[in-house]
Amino acid sequence: MKFSDLNINKKLIDVLGENKIETPTPIQSMSIPPILEGCDVIAQAKTGTGKTLAFLLPLFEKIDTNNNNVQALIITPTRELAIQITKEAEKLSKAKDVNILSCYGGKDISAQLNKLKKNVHLVVATPGRLIDHIDRKSIDLSNLKIFVLDEADMLLYIGFKNEIESIIKSIPKKKQMLCFSATIDSQVKKLMYRHMNDPQIIVAAQKNITNENIKHELVETTDRKKLQALVDVLNEDNPFLSIIFCRTKRRVDKLEAELSQRGFNCEKIHSDISQAKRERVMKNFRDLKYQYLIATDVAQRGLDISGVDAVYNYDFPESCEDYIHRMGRTGRVGNDGYTCSFFVDKNWRSLEEIENKLGKKITRR
Repeated sequence: MKFSDLNINKKLIDVLGENKIETPTPIQSMSIPPILEGCDVIAQAKTGTGKTLAFLLPLFEKIDTNNNNVQALIITPTRELAIQITKEAEKLSKAKDVNILSCYGGKDISAQLNKLKKNVHLVVATPGRLIDHIDRKSIDLSNLKIFVLDEADMLLYIGFKNEIESIIKSIPKKKQMLCFSATIDSQVKKLMYRHMNDPQIIVAAQKNITNENIKHELVETTDRKKLQALVDVLNEDNPFLSIIFCRTKRRVDKLEAELSQRGFNCEKIHSDISQAKRERVMKNFRDLKYQYLIATDVAQRGLDISGVDAVYNYDFPESCEDYIHRMGRTGRVGNDGYTCSFFVDKNWRSLEEIENKLGKKITRR
């Protein structure tokens, strides 16, 4: 199948070609037609399978640039993900002059207010900052046509349910609603069915819950010996570009200090770091100025970086969902990936759950 078969216009297809995107992924080919037809959609697919373009392309097709109102709204859980989606949308704006506003905390709100005085067609926002604009009456959503929840499971997981409900009350009842996520649990379905109109459920076929091109390994250790075990593994592997996950912000801070002291070229990212610095860290990581990025789970959904060849779970994931999302940072777009998890006695129950979901035992390193 080609993008032209999905009724995507030639200018957008040309921009995709410039970015070496030639054929639609399964989630794109399954989602785009019903969205263009005006259907509400709940779509599930693994990370790294093209979910962002699956909703951005039909949004660009449906936005009327002669209409100077906000016509489309995308809500996403993290600032990093809002930035990532905005960058993808800005690439597409080369084909169609859609004005895009990115709204998230930590960024100067006066700049956002100034841009809102101009003609904005598409808003990409985190829940808190959008509600701030709604309360200020600085953003008018009365003419909204399409509402997108991206990474809906993470939005609910980190406690944005009330904010989402509040936002929905602020937008027209007559609108098209889309929900995209890597996992769709009962909590997500309950929220979506309450506000959607006979949604189409789309699940991209997947034989395994993680990409088959990712190699999984485990290192059994103790809390006392874990740091040295990680150091030994990193020295042996010497990955090209890698992300290391920790359970808490404090653990991220401590590990970054320990690894830096040992000469590893690393930087950290979590929600207590200022937005300006987070953007700078992400840019430097993409520009290969750091070999290792140390992060928390809350930050991981926005870490869409090509070339990450290894993910290390310094702190073992507490659930299979966390494992899946961390693993989605490597082995993207058909590339080979690697993950190594460090586990101690208290992690056995989580390990059993993950292995049951994977349908196989993870190799001990």
